[in-house]
Amino acid sequence: MDQTYITLSAFLKERRKKLNLTQQQLALKAGVGLRFVRDMEQGKTSLRMDKVNQVLKLFGRELGPCPLDRNNLIID
Repeated sequence: MDQTYITLSAFLKERRKKLNLTQQQLALKAGVGLRFVRDMEQGKTSLRMDKVNQVLKLFGRELGPCPLDRNNLIID
């Protein structure tokens, strides 16, 4: 099964630009702060899942568990 993965930051930026929304407009529509949208688009690694889902809900998406390729895990 061939799957294409895209980062959260790339997904958000792509969808936002497709809708011709500024970061500030997206933040207002999602009910989150502008800084949060900027952090998402910059790929910040520690974000509140509930707020991420608030933003993703605008695009009909939400965070959820994803399968891992256990053959490529790095374990020290």
